[in-house]
Amino acid sequence: MNKAYLSLERHFARLSSLNDALGILGWDKEVIMPSGAAERRAENLAMLEGLRHEILTAPIMADLLAEADAGDDVWRTANLEQMRRQHTQATALPGELVEASAQATARCEMAWRTAREESDFKSLEPHLAEVLRLTRETAVATGEAMGLTMYDALLDSFDPGTRQTDIDPIFTSLAADLPGLIGTVLEKQASLPAVTAPTGPFPIAEQEALGRRLMQRMGFDTTRGRLDVSAHPFCGGATHDVRLTTRYVEADFIPAMMGVLHETGHALYEMGLPAEWASQPVGQSGGMTVHESQSLLMEMQFCRSLTFANWLAPQVHSSFGVVEGTAGWDATSLHRHLTHVEPGFIRVDADEVTYPAHILVRYELEKALISGDLALADLPAAFNDRLHALLGLRVPDDRRGCLQDIHWPAGLFGYFPCYALGAMTAAQLRNAACTANPAILPAIGQGDFAPLLAWLRQNVHGRARSASLPQIMQDATGKPLDATAYLTHIRRRYLERAPDA
Repeated sequence: MNKAYLSLERHFARLSSLNDALGILGWDKEVIMPSGAAERRAENLAMLEGLRHEILTAPIMADLLAEADAGDDVWRTANLEQMRRQHTQATALPGELVEASAQATARCEMAWRTAREESDFKSLEPHLAEVLRLTRETAVATGEAMGLTMYDALLDSFDPGTRQTDIDPIFTSLAADLPGLIGTVLEKQASLPAVTAPTGPFPIAEQEALGRRLMQRMGFDTTRGRLDVSAHPFCGGATHDVRLTTRYVEADFIPAMMGVLHETGHALYEMGLPAEWASQPVGQSGGMTVHESQSLLMEMQFCRSLTFANWLAPQVHSSFGVVEGTAGWDATSLHRHLTHVEPGFIRVDADEVTYPAHILVRYELEKALISGDLALADLPAAFNDRLHALLGLRVPDDRRGCLQDIHWPAGLFGYFPCYALGAMTAAQLRNAACTANPAILPAIGQGDFAPLLAWLRQNVHGRARSASLPQIMQDATGKPLDATAYLTHIRRRYLERAPDA
């Protein structure tokens, strides 16, 4: 380790503080910012993104990176590698493009809120067209610098090392098998005795209180984060200040509750990153596939199991004043509701079996948008056609079609595949964790996530970017990532009805 490396650590600590400021401003924009502040906020965000870019691309950075020596320390070596990666990505882009993209996405996100509410794609189209244009420019420039195609450059920004050639075979197989699998699961579900659905209304205050209790049981540190409401659930914020959101409807408590459990999985990962490396690139999360695996591990793998439902049912009873023994409220019935399979329009509310179809639709369309093979004006019809082909649904309006997600207005092209890859990662990690510590599942049945969290802290969270996801998976599970564990999980839970699934 030499002086050049130590100087780099100081520069990247400044960048980390800027990232935190951007994170909190971004959270505020989505949660509590008054609409009249949108234009000025877009300028603020663009200025800070521009400042971040200036620091990262300053001539001194290239000199320091050329001179830096991290010595024999594994973490410092990995940190220097991440510094070089960020510098390469940043120097590929002119500052004007960085600021223009920040402004365009901020404006488009605000326009999306109104367009989604009014189910009016046409009103969003000019804003989204500008975001798409700038995203293509970014993809071309970054791809040229890193030797990648346009779409691979976008994928790599969210999931380092992931390529379209890795994803295509998996998704092609899914697209071929999914309609038949969904049909088989629906037949199995129809053969089961009917269950009474819990009836509302479910007051939002009580839903929120339940969500907060569940967050704390899972290990969420309330001194380092908070829960709020937004149009689209997300987890964001800053280092040691993790902000998550959900959205409520009084007619059904399950979507908001599961949204909280999902976002808490993200939050626990952020809270478990190594504090001693918090201001350095190596201390950041390992990419969005591993991030989504942590949310899906909690929400899908464990919190939709019968084991967890046995503990959860009394908590739900007390939250909504339900008398024990009321039809439809027992643990078995609750579990049936948590694992109910029904093709639907909204991705974030989808069950495990139909969820991959939503990702396949978005993956296919965003590739076509980036390549220019699909005109933006044709997006709504193309979205509706693909959803009908995979799920048999006729999308009634844009709000429940291509306007439902914030990702494309926010410029997050290349993000969606991480959800499907994350589901596969989550299933493989669950198997490894429960094999390594058989006490994990019984503890979950008591509302105790500590044994699971301890395993994750050691094998996933605490490693941050000191190793690649393939290496983390090999070390934690003994094999590379594949779809086997995920498909086995789906069969056990939905076709074999295994009690601990």
